[in-house]
Amino acid sequence: MKVRVAIVGASGYSGEELLRLLLRHPGVEVTCVTSRQYAGQPIGAVFPRFMESRLTFSAPDSGRIAQEADVAFLALPHGLAHEFALPLLRSGLRVIDISADFRLRDARVYEATYKVPHPAPELLEEAVYGLPEWERSRLPAARLVACPGCYPTSVLLPALPVLAAGLASRTGIAVASLSGVSGAGRKVDLPYIFPECNESLRPYAVTGHRHVPEIEQQLALACGVPEVKITFVPHLVPVNRGIHSTILMDAAPGAGLDALEACLHAAYDAEPFVRVLPWGGLADTKHVVFTNMCEIGCAWDGRTGRIILSSAIDNLTKGASGQAVQCLNIAFGIEETTGLL
Repeated sequence: MKVRVAIVGASGYSGEELLRLLLRHPGVEVTCVTSRQYAGQPIGAVFPRFMESRLTFSAPDSGRIAQEADVAFLALPHGLAHEFALPLLRSGLRVIDISADFRLRDARVYEATYKVPHPAPELLEEAVYGLPEWERSRLPAARLVACPGCYPTSVLLPALPVLAAGLASRTGIAVASLSGVSGAGRKVDLPYIFPECNESLRPYAVTGHRHVPEIEQQLALACGVPEVKITFVPHLVPVNRGIHSTILMDAAPGAGLDALEACLHAAYDAEPFVRVLPWGGLADTKHVVFTNMCEIGCAWDGRTGRIILSSAIDNLTKGASGQAVQCLNIAFGIEETTGLL
C-alpha cells in the first residue's frame, strides 16, 4: 500500500518542490495539501505545472490531516511547526519537518538564535536530525525528523568526515557560502526582487547567521567534543537555485592529500546522493540543480597547510524537500532513491 502524505504549508518554494517530487513518487499518495492563503484553490491555479492534478489547497487542520495521512511534511516558517507537530504526533502520524524548529538540541540556543522561547522544547531530544548519510540508522524508528537547513547540508556533508577522521583542526574553520535567491523563500521583499538582486553579489548576516549554531552543533557531535566554532559568511547570488560552499580548514599534523581523498571516498562512495569529484575537481551548482545530489570537490594548499573543500547542492532539493523525501523513503522502508532520480 502507498504511504499517505500530507504537505502542510505547500504553497512556498519548499512546498512546491515537495509536490514536484511526491506527485511522481510511486510509493506515496498525496492526500492533503494545505495553505491558508490559497485554501479552496486547485494547486494548478497556484502552480500551473501541476494543472493536471485534482488536488486542492485546504486550510490547515490537524484533525483532518491525521485522518487523511500517515506522514506529514511541515514546510512552514520557523516557530509555527510545533502547532502541527504536537497534535499530529499524538495522533500517531510521523512528522518530517523542513523548518528550523527541531534541529537544535538545546532550547536555550534556539531562543538565543531565533529570539523567542522554543515552542515545544520537550520534542528536541526526540527529534532525529535528517541528514541521511550520517543518521540513516535512526530514521526507521523516528517519529519526528528535523531536516537540516540548506546551508548546513552544504557544509556538513564535506566537513563531517574530514573532522571525524581527525584530518583537520577543529579551530580556525572558515566557510564562504553562496545561495540562490529562492533560499529566501517565496515572498515579496525588497532585497530579493529582480532589480535589486540581479547583477549583484553581496554578503549578508556575516556574524550571527541563524544556521551557524546548527552547523556547529553537528560538527561538535561528530568530533565528540562540547564545542566547535566556525566563521560563516553567506552571500546572495543572482541565480534561482543552488548553493556553493567553500570550507577552509587547517590540516592536522601528519594529514595529507592521499588521506583526505581516501576519507571522502570511504564516507561517500556507497551513498547514492553524494558525488566525490576526482582529485582537484571543484563543485559546480549547474551539475546539481533539480537533483538531490551533493557534489564534493577538494584541494590541498601545501603552501599554507590548508584543506579546501568545495560543495554544491540544490537548496530546494538536497537542501530541503529532496532530502525530506530521502528521509521518508528510509523511514518507511522504500528504496532510498525512489522518486529522486
